[in-house]
Amino acid sequence: MIGRLRRAYGRTRLGTRLALGVGALALVVFAVVGTALTTYMRDYLSAQLDTQLAQAQVAQSKSIAHYGTLSGKKYWRWYYAVYDVRDGAPRLRTPETAGDLPADVEEFTAVARARSASDTEVLRTGHLEGEGQYRLRACEVEPGVVLVSAAPMDEIDDTVGQLITIQAVAFGLALLALVVAGRSLLRRGLRPLSDMAHTARGITSHDLTDSARLPVRHDGRSGGPEVEELRTAFNTMLEHIDEALAVRAEAEQRLRRFVADASHELRTPLMSVRGYADLFQYAAANAPEERDKHLARLRAEAARMGFLLDDLLLLARLDAAEAETPLRPRETDLVELVQEAADAFRASHPGHPLTVAPGPAALPARVDAQRIRQVLDNLLTNAAMHTPPGTRVRVGLSVSGGTARIRVADAGPGIPPADRDRVFDRFYRVDKARSRDRGGSGLGLAVAGSLIRAHGGTIELSSEPGETVFTVTLSLVP
Repeated sequence: MIGRLRRAYGRTRLGTRLALGVGALALVVFAVVGTALTTYMRDYLSAQLDTQLAQAQVAQSKSIAHYGTLSGKKYWRWYYAVYDVRDGAPRLRTPETAGDLPADVEEFTAVARARSASDTEVLRTGHLEGEGQYRLRACEVEPGVVLVSAAPMDEIDDTVGQLITIQAVAFGLALLALVVAGRSLLRRGLRPLSDMAHTARGITSHDLTDSARLPVRHDGRSGGPEVEELRTAFNTMLEHIDEALAVRAEAEQRLRRFVADASHELRTPLMSVRGYADLFQYAAANAPEERDKHLARLRAEAARMGFLLDDLLLLARLDAAEAETPLRPRETDLVELVQEAADAFRASHPGHPLTVAPGPAALPARVDAQRIRQVLDNLLTNAAMHTPPGTRVRVGLSVSGGTARIRVADAGPGIPPADRDRVFDRFYRVDKARSRDRGGSGLGLAVAGSLIRAHGGTIELSSEPGETVFTVTLSLVP
Protein backbone atom coordinates (compact mmCIF):
# COMPACT_ATOMS: atom_id res chain seq x y z
CA MET A 1 0.00 0.00 0.00
CA ILE A 2 2.75 2.42 0.95
CA GLY A 3 4.68 1.48 -2.17
CA ARG A 4 1.67 2.23 -4.39
CA LEU A 5 1.18 5.58 -2.68
CA ARG A 6 4.83 6.45 -3.26
CA ARG A 7 4.63 5.52 -6.93
CA ALA A 8 1.43 7.51 -7.33
CA TYR A 9 3.04 10.48 -5.59
CA GLY A 10 6.08 10.17 -7.85
CA ARG A 11 3.86 10.35 -10.95
CA THR A 12 2.12 13.56 -9.86
CA ARG A 13 3.21 16.89 -11.33
CA LEU A 14 5.76 19.07 -9.58
CA GLY A 15 3.21 21.82 -8.83
CA THR A 16 0.88 19.33 -7.12
CA ARG A 17 3.70 17.86 -5.06
CA LEU A 18 4.87 21.29 -3.98
CA ALA A 19 1.30 22.25 -3.05
CA LEU A 20 0.93 19.04 -1.00
CA GLY A 21 4.27 19.73 0.67
CA VAL A 22 3.21 23.26 1.54
CA GLY A 23 -0.11 21.87 2.83
CA ALA A 24 1.69 19.33 5.05
CA LEU A 25 3.94 22.07 6.41
CA ALA A 26 0.92 24.31 7.00
CA LEU A 27 -0.84 21.42 8.80
CA VAL A 28 2.09 21.09 11.19
CA VAL A 29 2.09 24.85 11.78
CA PHE A 30 -1.66 24.88 12.37
CA ALA A 31 -1.35 21.96 14.81
CA VAL A 32 1.36 23.73 16.80
CA VAL A 33 -0.52 27.03 16.83
CA GLY A 34 -3.81 25.34 17.76
CA THR A 35 -2.20 23.33 20.56
CA ALA A 36 -0.51 26.42 21.97
CA LEU A 37 -3.72 28.47 21.76
CA THR A 38 -5.83 25.74 23.37
CA THR A 39 -3.32 25.24 26.17
CA TYR A 40 -3.15 28.96 26.80
CA MET A 41 -6.95 29.26 26.88
CA ARG A 42 -7.34 26.34 29.30
CA ASP A 43 -4.65 27.76 31.59
CA TYR A 44 -6.24 31.20 31.42
CA LEU A 45 -9.73 29.94 32.28
CA SER A 46 -8.32 27.77 35.07
CA ALA A 47 -6.53 30.78 36.51
CA GLN A 48 -9.77 32.79 36.34
CA LEU A 49 -11.62 30.01 38.18
CA ASP A 50 -8.86 29.87 40.83
CA THR A 51 -9.18 33.59 41.35
CA GLN A 52 -12.96 33.30 41.65
CA LEU A 53 -12.57 30.51 44.23
CA ALA A 54 -10.10 32.59 46.24
CA GLN A 55 -12.37 35.65 46.25
CA ALA A 56 -15.40 33.61 47.30
CA GLN A 57 -13.48 31.93 50.13
CA VAL A 58 -12.34 35.27 51.50
CA ALA A 59 -15.92 36.37 52.14
CA GLN A 60 -17.01 32.94 53.36
CA SER A 61 -14.02 32.66 55.70
CA LYS A 62 -15.03 35.91 57.36
CA SER A 63 -18.59 34.66 57.77
CA ILE A 64 -17.41 31.40 59.33
CA ALA A 65 -15.00 33.22 61.64
CA HIS A 66 -17.59 35.74 62.88
CA TYR A 67 -20.85 33.80 62.73
CA GLY A 68 -19.78 30.17 62.49
CA THR A 69 -21.89 29.66 59.38
CA LEU A 70 -21.54 29.91 55.62
CA SER A 71 -23.52 32.95 54.72
CA GLY A 72 -23.61 35.06 51.64
CA LYS A 73 -23.89 34.21 47.98
CA LYS A 74 -23.37 30.62 46.92
CA TYR A 75 -22.68 29.72 43.29
CA TRP A 76 -24.77 27.15 41.47
CA ARG A 77 -23.20 23.68 41.45
CA TRP A 78 -20.44 24.81 43.76
CA TYR A 79 -19.77 22.74 46.85
CA TYR A 80 -18.50 23.83 50.26
CA ALA A 81 -17.15 21.85 53.21
CA VAL A 82 -15.89 23.01 56.64
CA TYR A 83 -13.41 20.85 58.52
CA ASP A 84 -12.31 21.01 62.15
CA VAL A 85 -8.71 19.90 62.49
CA ARG A 86 -7.79 18.09 65.73
CA ASP A 87 -4.45 16.35 66.16
CA GLY A 88 -3.79 16.80 62.40
CA ALA A 89 -6.94 14.94 61.38
CA PRO A 90 -9.71 16.93 59.67
CA ARG A 91 -13.31 16.19 60.68
CA LEU A 92 -16.18 17.29 58.51
CA ARG A 93 -18.78 19.56 60.01
CA THR A 94 -22.37 18.93 59.31
CA PRO A 95 -23.34 20.98 56.24
CA GLU A 96 -25.85 23.74 56.64
CA THR A 97 -27.82 22.48 53.64
CA ALA A 98 -27.83 19.17 51.83
CA GLY A 99 -26.77 20.86 48.61
CA ASP A 100 -23.49 22.11 50.08
CA LEU A 101 -21.79 18.71 49.70
CA PRO A 102 -21.76 16.06 46.99
CA ALA A 103 -22.22 12.40 47.68
CA ASP A 104 -18.49 11.80 47.23
CA VAL A 105 -16.45 13.78 49.80
CA GLU A 106 -13.18 11.85 49.59
CA GLU A 107 -11.54 14.51 47.42
CA PHE A 108 -12.64 17.22 49.89
CA THR A 109 -11.15 15.32 52.83
CA ALA A 110 -7.89 14.70 50.96
CA VAL A 111 -7.57 18.40 50.14
CA ALA A 112 -8.36 19.39 53.74
CA ARG A 113 -5.74 16.93 54.99
CA ALA A 114 -3.18 18.39 52.60
CA ARG A 115 -4.01 21.93 53.77
CA SER A 116 -3.66 21.01 57.43
CA ALA A 117 -0.23 19.61 56.70
CA SER A 118 0.97 22.76 54.86
CA ASP A 119 1.10 26.46 55.55
CA THR A 120 -0.53 27.70 52.33
CA GLU A 121 -3.79 27.16 50.50
CA VAL A 122 -4.06 24.02 48.40
CA LEU A 123 -5.41 23.90 44.81
CA ARG A 124 -6.21 20.59 43.18
CA THR A 125 -8.27 19.21 40.31
CA GLY A 126 -10.27 16.12 41.15
CA HIS A 127 -13.04 13.95 39.84
CA LEU A 128 -16.21 13.81 41.91
CA GLU A 129 -18.21 10.67 41.32
CA GLY A 130 -21.38 11.46 39.43
CA GLU A 131 -20.39 15.14 39.07
CA GLY A 132 -17.35 15.30 36.82
CA GLN A 133 -14.15 17.35 37.01
CA TYR A 134 -13.99 19.98 39.79
CA ARG A 135 -11.43 22.50 40.92
CA LEU A 136 -10.90 22.26 44.70
CA ARG A 137 -9.34 24.91 46.92
CA ALA A 138 -8.63 24.63 50.66
CA CYS A 139 -7.82 27.58 52.92
CA GLU A 140 -7.50 28.11 56.67
CA VAL A 141 -10.35 30.13 58.16
CA GLU A 142 -8.76 30.24 61.60
CA PRO A 143 -6.46 27.91 63.48
CA GLY A 144 -8.09 24.47 63.48
CA VAL A 145 -10.74 25.31 60.88
CA VAL A 146 -10.30 24.60 57.11
CA LEU A 147 -12.70 25.62 54.33
CA VAL A 148 -12.77 23.56 51.14
CA SER A 149 -14.58 24.94 48.08
CA ALA A 150 -15.12 23.15 44.74
CA ALA A 151 -16.10 24.70 41.41
CA PRO A 152 -17.14 22.70 38.34
CA MET A 153 -14.79 22.69 35.34
CA ASP A 154 -17.28 21.54 32.72
CA GLU A 155 -17.73 25.10 31.44
CA ILE A 156 -13.99 25.32 30.88
CA ASP A 157 -14.08 21.99 29.07
CA ASP A 158 -17.02 23.16 26.97
CA THR A 159 -15.27 26.41 26.09
CA VAL A 160 -12.05 24.62 25.20
CA GLY A 161 -13.99 22.05 23.14
CA GLN A 162 -15.74 24.80 21.20
CA LEU A 163 -12.38 26.48 20.63
CA ILE A 164 -10.92 23.23 19.30
CA THR A 165 -13.91 22.78 16.98
CA ILE A 166 -13.62 26.33 15.67
CA GLN A 167 -9.89 25.89 15.15
CA ALA A 168 -10.35 22.58 13.34
CA VAL A 169 -12.96 24.05 10.98
CA ALA A 170 -11.04 27.29 10.38
CA PHE A 171 -7.68 25.58 9.95
CA GLY A 172 -9.23 22.91 7.69
CA LEU A 173 -10.78 25.53 5.42
CA ALA A 174 -7.56 27.56 5.43
CA LEU A 175 -5.55 24.43 4.61
CA LEU A 176 -7.89 23.53 1.76
CA ALA A 177 -7.75 27.07 0.37
CA LEU A 178 -3.96 27.09 0.74
CA VAL A 179 -3.54 23.81 -1.16
CA VAL A 180 -5.96 24.79 -3.95
CA ALA A 181 -4.70 28.37 -4.33
CA GLY A 182 -1.09 27.28 -3.83
CA ARG A 183 -1.40 24.64 -6.55
CA SER A 184 -2.82 27.24 -8.92
CA LEU A 185 -0.08 29.76 -8.11
CA LEU A 186 2.63 27.11 -8.35
CA ARG A 187 1.34 25.91 -11.71
CA ARG A 188 1.39 29.49 -12.93
CA GLY A 189 4.88 30.00 -11.56
CA LEU A 190 6.13 26.73 -13.05
CA ARG A 191 4.57 27.42 -16.44
CA PRO A 192 7.91 28.72 -17.84
CA LEU A 193 9.44 25.34 -16.97
CA SER A 194 6.65 23.60 -18.86
CA ASP A 195 7.31 25.91 -21.80
CA MET A 196 10.99 24.96 -21.68
CA ALA A 197 10.03 21.29 -21.63
CA HIS A 198 7.84 21.93 -24.68
CA THR A 199 10.80 23.65 -26.35
CA ALA A 200 13.03 20.67 -25.54
CA ARG A 201 10.45 18.30 -27.04
CA GLY A 202 10.42 20.50 -30.14
CA ILE A 203 14.19 20.09 -30.38
CA THR A 204 13.97 16.30 -30.06
CA SER A 205 11.38 16.19 -32.85
CA HIS A 206 13.54 18.32 -35.15
CA ASP A 207 15.73 16.56 -37.70
CA LEU A 208 19.21 17.81 -36.83
CA THR A 209 20.68 16.28 -39.98
CA ASP A 210 18.84 18.69 -42.27
CA SER A 211 19.85 21.99 -40.72
CA ALA A 212 22.52 23.28 -38.42
CA ARG A 213 20.14 25.84 -36.89
CA LEU A 214 17.62 24.89 -34.23
CA PRO A 215 14.26 26.48 -35.03
CA VAL A 216 13.13 26.97 -31.41
CA ARG A 217 14.02 29.27 -28.54
CA HIS A 218 12.33 30.06 -25.25
CA ASP A 219 11.61 33.78 -25.17
CA GLY A 220 9.25 34.10 -22.17
CA ARG A 221 9.81 36.80 -19.58
CA SER A 222 7.90 35.47 -16.54
CA GLY A 223 8.83 33.31 -13.57
CA GLY A 224 11.14 35.46 -11.48
CA PRO A 225 14.94 35.70 -11.29
CA GLU A 226 15.50 31.97 -10.80
CA VAL A 227 13.45 30.99 -13.84
CA GLU A 228 15.05 33.81 -15.82
CA GLU A 229 18.48 32.44 -14.90
CA LEU A 230 17.39 28.96 -15.99
CA ARG A 231 15.94 30.39 -19.20
CA THR A 232 19.19 32.21 -19.95
CA ALA A 233 21.21 29.04 -19.32
CA PHE A 234 18.76 27.07 -21.50
CA ASN A 235 19.04 29.49 -24.41
CA THR A 236 22.82 29.66 -23.99
CA MET A 237 22.92 25.87 -24.21
CA LEU A 238 20.85 26.05 -27.40
CA GLU A 239 23.30 28.59 -28.84
CA HIS A 240 26.20 26.25 -28.05
CA ILE A 241 24.31 23.38 -29.67
CA ASP A 242 23.70 25.59 -32.69
CA GLU A 243 27.39 26.40 -32.92
CA ALA A 244 28.34 22.74 -32.57
CA LEU A 245 25.81 21.73 -35.22
CA ALA A 246 27.04 24.50 -37.50
CA VAL A 247 30.64 23.31 -37.09
CA ARG A 248 29.57 19.73 -37.70
CA ALA A 249 27.53 20.67 -40.77
CA GLU A 250 30.41 22.72 -42.15
CA ALA A 251 32.86 19.88 -41.47
CA GLU A 252 30.56 17.37 -43.16
CA GLN A 253 30.10 19.67 -46.12
CA ARG A 254 33.83 20.20 -46.41
CA LEU A 255 34.41 16.46 -46.10
CA ARG A 256 31.90 15.70 -48.84
CA ARG A 257 33.40 18.39 -51.04
CA PHE A 258 36.90 17.16 -50.27
CA VAL A 259 36.04 13.55 -51.09
CA ALA A 260 34.30 14.60 -54.31
CA ASP A 261 37.20 16.86 -55.36
CA ALA A 262 39.81 14.26 -54.42
CA SER A 263 37.96 11.59 -56.38
CA HIS A 264 37.68 13.93 -59.34
CA GLU A 265 41.35 14.95 -59.16
CA LEU A 266 42.57 11.36 -58.84
CA ARG A 267 40.29 10.12 -61.61
CA THR A 268 41.93 12.37 -64.21
CA PRO A 269 45.54 11.11 -63.79
CA LEU A 270 44.29 7.55 -63.40
CA MET A 271 42.44 7.80 -66.72
CA SER A 272 45.53 9.34 -68.28
CA VAL A 273 47.69 6.52 -66.91
CA ARG A 274 45.26 3.97 -68.32
CA GLY A 275 45.16 5.73 -71.70
CA TYR A 276 48.94 6.08 -71.98
CA ALA A 277 49.34 2.46 -70.88
CA ASP A 278 47.07 1.38 -73.74
CA LEU A 279 48.98 3.62 -76.15
CA PHE A 280 52.27 2.24 -74.91
CA GLN A 281 51.00 -1.29 -75.45
CA TYR A 282 49.83 -0.39 -78.97
CA ALA A 283 53.10 1.40 -79.77
CA ALA A 284 55.14 -1.55 -78.53
CA ALA A 285 53.42 -3.74 -81.13
CA ASN A 286 52.96 -1.32 -84.05
CA ALA A 287 55.02 1.87 -83.59
CA PRO A 288 58.18 1.23 -81.59
CA GLU A 289 59.37 4.79 -82.18
CA GLU A 290 56.39 6.13 -80.11
CA ARG A 291 57.09 3.99 -77.04
CA ASP A 292 59.49 6.37 -75.33
CA LYS A 293 57.12 9.30 -75.76
CA HIS A 294 54.18 7.36 -74.31
CA LEU A 295 56.36 6.00 -71.52
CA ALA A 296 57.48 9.52 -70.55
CA ARG A 297 53.91 10.73 -70.43
CA LEU A 298 52.94 7.69 -68.36
CA ARG A 299 55.69 8.49 -65.89
CA ALA A 300 54.68 12.17 -65.76
CA GLU A 301 51.05 11.32 -64.95
CA ALA A 302 52.17 8.81 -62.31
CA ALA A 303 54.46 11.43 -60.77
CA ARG A 304 51.65 14.01 -60.80
CA MET A 305 49.34 11.56 -59.08
CA GLY A 306 52.10 10.82 -56.57
CA PHE A 307 52.48 14.55 -55.77
CA LEU A 308 48.73 14.82 -55.28
CA LEU A 309 48.67 11.83 -52.97
CA ASP A 310 51.64 13.21 -51.03
CA ASP A 311 49.77 16.47 -50.47
CA LEU A 312 46.65 14.63 -49.36
CA LEU A 313 48.67 12.46 -46.99
CA LEU A 314 50.41 15.53 -45.56
CA LEU A 315 47.08 17.28 -44.98
CA ALA A 316 45.68 14.18 -43.27
CA ARG A 317 48.74 13.99 -41.00
CA LEU A 318 48.41 17.68 -40.18
CA ASP A 319 44.74 17.19 -39.33
CA ALA A 320 45.77 14.40 -36.94
CA ALA A 321 48.71 16.33 -35.51
CA GLU A 322 47.62 15.57 -31.92
CA ALA A 323 48.40 11.89 -32.49
CA GLU A 324 51.38 12.19 -34.84
CA THR A 325 53.09 15.44 -35.78
CA PRO A 326 54.65 15.51 -39.26
CA LEU A 327 57.09 18.28 -38.28
CA ARG A 328 60.76 17.85 -37.40
CA PRO A 329 61.84 21.24 -36.03
CA ARG A 330 65.49 22.21 -35.73
CA GLU A 331 67.54 25.39 -35.64
CA THR A 332 67.27 26.98 -39.08
CA ASP A 333 68.28 30.28 -40.64
CA LEU A 334 65.15 31.78 -42.18
CA VAL A 335 67.21 34.19 -44.30
CA GLU A 336 68.98 31.25 -45.92
CA LEU A 337 65.63 29.48 -46.55
CA VAL A 338 64.18 32.56 -48.24
CA GLN A 339 67.29 32.95 -50.42
CA GLU A 340 67.20 29.27 -51.48
CA ALA A 341 63.53 29.53 -52.39
CA ALA A 342 64.22 32.71 -54.41
CA ASP A 343 67.08 31.06 -56.32
CA ALA A 344 64.93 28.02 -57.14
CA PHE A 345 62.08 30.27 -58.30
CA ARG A 346 64.37 32.26 -60.62
CA ALA A 347 65.62 29.03 -62.16
CA SER A 348 62.18 27.50 -62.70
CA HIS A 349 60.25 30.69 -63.64
CA PRO A 350 62.58 32.97 -65.60
CA GLY A 351 59.59 34.85 -67.03
CA HIS A 352 58.76 36.35 -63.62
CA PRO A 353 61.43 38.74 -62.29
CA LEU A 354 61.91 38.19 -58.57
CA THR A 355 63.17 40.77 -56.08
CA VAL A 356 64.33 39.90 -52.55
CA ALA A 357 63.76 42.82 -50.20
CA PRO A 358 66.62 43.74 -47.85
CA GLY A 359 66.31 42.28 -44.37
CA PRO A 360 68.36 40.90 -41.50
CA ALA A 361 71.64 39.18 -42.24
CA ALA A 362 70.59 36.06 -40.32
CA LEU A 363 67.47 35.05 -38.43
CA PRO A 364 67.63 31.73 -36.55
CA ALA A 365 64.38 29.96 -35.68
CA ARG A 366 63.38 26.50 -34.57
CA VAL A 367 61.23 25.26 -37.46
CA ASP A 368 60.97 22.36 -39.87
CA ALA A 369 63.19 23.73 -42.66
CA GLN A 370 61.81 21.35 -45.32
CA ARG A 371 58.18 22.31 -44.59
CA ILE A 372 58.86 26.07 -44.43
CA ARG A 373 60.70 25.76 -47.75
CA GLN A 374 57.65 23.91 -49.12
CA VAL A 375 55.43 26.82 -47.99
CA LEU A 376 57.69 29.37 -49.71
CA ASP A 377 57.79 27.29 -52.91
CA ASN A 378 54.00 26.98 -52.93
CA LEU A 379 53.47 30.72 -52.42
CA LEU A 380 56.00 31.68 -55.10
CA THR A 381 54.67 29.09 -57.55
CA ASN A 382 51.15 30.31 -56.91
CA ALA A 383 52.25 33.87 -57.76
CA ALA A 384 53.80 32.67 -61.01
CA MET A 385 50.91 30.47 -62.11
CA HIS A 386 48.17 33.04 -61.50
CA THR A 387 49.84 36.07 -63.05
CA PRO A 388 50.77 36.77 -66.66
CA PRO A 389 54.42 36.45 -67.80
CA GLY A 390 56.60 39.41 -66.89
CA THR A 391 54.74 40.11 -63.63
CA ARG A 392 57.13 41.19 -60.88
CA VAL A 393 57.29 39.09 -57.69
CA ARG A 394 58.79 40.25 -54.39
CA VAL A 395 59.75 38.29 -51.32
CA GLY A 396 60.97 39.82 -48.07
CA LEU A 397 61.77 38.84 -44.49
CA SER A 398 61.44 41.15 -41.48
CA VAL A 399 61.52 40.73 -37.71
CA SER A 400 59.62 42.56 -35.00
CA GLY A 401 60.21 41.60 -31.38
CA GLY A 402 59.96 37.82 -31.21
CA THR A 403 58.05 37.46 -34.49
CA ALA A 404 59.31 36.88 -38.04
CA ARG A 405 57.25 37.95 -41.07
CA ILE A 406 57.73 36.61 -44.59
CA ARG A 407 55.94 38.56 -47.34
CA VAL A 408 55.38 37.14 -50.82
CA ALA A 409 53.85 39.74 -53.16
CA ASP A 410 53.09 39.94 -56.86
CA ALA A 411 51.89 42.74 -59.11
CA GLY A 412 49.23 40.62 -60.80
CA PRO A 413 45.53 41.33 -61.32
CA GLY A 414 44.64 40.38 -57.73
CA ILE A 415 42.08 37.98 -56.26
CA PRO A 416 38.34 38.77 -56.44
CA PRO A 417 36.82 39.62 -53.03
CA ALA A 418 34.40 36.69 -53.25
CA ASP A 419 37.31 34.24 -53.47
CA ARG A 420 39.64 35.64 -50.82
CA ASP A 421 38.06 33.76 -47.92
CA ARG A 422 38.30 30.42 -49.73
CA VAL A 423 41.72 30.45 -51.32
CA PHE A 424 43.04 28.26 -48.47
CA ASP A 425 40.31 25.63 -48.96
CA ARG A 426 41.38 22.33 -50.42
CA PHE A 427 40.91 21.88 -54.17
CA TYR A 428 39.64 25.43 -54.51
CA ARG A 429 40.64 27.35 -57.64
CA VAL A 430 40.00 31.03 -58.20
CA ASP A 431 39.88 30.48 -61.96
CA LYS A 432 37.45 27.57 -62.44
CA ALA A 433 38.29 27.34 -66.17
CA ARG A 434 42.04 26.97 -65.65
CA SER A 435 43.38 23.61 -66.79
CA ARG A 436 44.92 21.24 -64.27
CA ASP A 437 48.19 21.15 -66.15
CA ARG A 438 48.61 24.88 -65.60
CA GLY A 439 46.40 25.53 -62.60
CA GLY A 440 47.58 22.80 -60.27
CA SER A 441 45.45 20.63 -58.00
CA GLY A 442 44.23 23.41 -55.72
CA LEU A 443 46.09 22.04 -52.69
CA GLY A 444 49.13 24.34 -52.62
CA LEU A 445 47.68 27.11 -50.45
CA ALA A 446 45.77 24.61 -48.31
CA VAL A 447 49.04 22.78 -47.56
CA ALA A 448 50.82 26.08 -46.89
CA GLY A 449 48.14 27.24 -44.46
CA SER A 450 48.09 23.92 -42.59
CA LEU A 451 51.88 23.81 -42.29
CA ILE A 452 52.07 27.36 -40.92
CA ARG A 453 49.30 26.63 -38.41
CA ALA A 454 51.16 23.48 -37.36
CA HIS A 455 54.15 25.74 -36.58
CA GLY A 456 51.91 27.93 -34.41
CA GLY A 457 51.96 30.78 -36.92
CA THR A 458 49.48 32.48 -39.22
CA ILE A 459 49.20 33.16 -42.92
CA GLU A 460 47.19 36.14 -44.15
CA LEU A 461 46.10 37.42 -47.54
CA SER A 462 45.58 40.97 -48.74
CA SER A 463 44.75 41.62 -52.37
CA GLU A 464 43.72 44.41 -54.66
CA PRO A 465 44.15 45.04 -58.38
CA GLY A 466 47.89 45.36 -58.99
CA GLU A 467 49.07 43.72 -55.77
CA THR A 468 48.50 40.45 -53.92
CA VAL A 469 50.41 39.84 -50.68
CA PHE A 470 50.68 36.67 -48.60
CA THR A 471 52.12 37.34 -45.12
CA VAL A 472 53.48 34.44 -43.08
CA THR A 473 54.00 35.12 -39.37
CA LEU A 474 56.17 32.81 -37.29
CA SER A 475 57.14 33.05 -33.64
CA LEU A 476 60.85 32.99 -32.92
CA VAL A 477 60.25 31.86 -29.34
CA PRO A 478 60.44 28.03 -29.07
